[in-house]
Amino acid sequence: MTDPAAPRPIGVFDSGVGGLTVARALRERLPAESILYLGDTARVPYGNRGADTIRRYALNAAHTLMEQDIKALVIACNTATAHGLDALTQAFPTLPIIGVVEPVSHQAVARTQTRHLAIIGTRATITSGCYTRALDALAGDLHLTSIPCPLLVPLAEEGWLDGPVAREVARTYLAPLADTDVDTLILGCTHYPLLRPTIASVLDSIMPRHVALLDCARATAHATADALALHGLLAPASAESSDRQKIRFLVTDEPRGFMGTAVRFFGGALSPPEHIDIIPRTSLPSP
Repeated sequence: MTDPAAPRPIGVFDSGVGGLTVARALRERLPAESILYLGDTARVPYGNRGADTIRRYALNAAHTLMEQDIKALVIACNTATAHGLDALTQAFPTLPIIGVVEPVSHQAVARTQTRHLAIIGTRATITSGCYTRALDALAGDLHLTSIPCPLLVPLAEEGWLDGPVAREVARTYLAPLADTDVDTLILGCTHYPLLRPTIASVLDSIMPRHVALLDCARATAHATADALALHGLLAPASAESSDRQKIRFLVTDEPRGFMGTAVRFFGGALSPPEHIDIIPRTSLPSP
């Protein structure tokens, strides 16, 4: 049975533009849905912040989206998922909340044959251990190699997606995987899909076997579809033909600075972003 709340938008938030890869995947997987995307560009990046700060930012972003009457929340950021998911589920117990870590972890466990997985991400994501916990909960026989890759985010945002600089940075980070039996690599940051060709090329040059690259965007879109179906919140299929591009963009900093980079991450034209202020909450739940 469809819930009367089904026509309401899916809320999606990230610290900036990286989560647009998730918004793009949601649009492709769920064309009938409305999407409200919040980029917290005034506080970007989250990846090098402390855990308590990230949790506070995530909670404030979620409160802001809740004021826009969303029906579900997608945390389109690995770092915010790592440090904010538990606090968000505690703060909004009746709201379907989907992070980006668990869906791709399920895919990785199903995909690997050697049982040796690698994860690359921001420093905050890797040090949080979120992927280690998620993967260990799914399978007890895995060998995991986790590598923080902080320079990949600015490369993606600057559009340095290939060429000698991007290739050398990727080669330096991925060197610990050389000649190992890793067969599956999780791109544990929503920026990294833009660098997929460079990462794949470097891995092909140093690895004895093909390595599958899994990104969290598509996995999260499928998990969101499942969550909406479970709660009877899927928008009616008739909405697809009437207005396929129902997506709004909110940013917390100057909107003009968002557009150039955002088009690259979203994979096409997007409507002009609207500026919104996030009002900090003084009373937040404990982790």
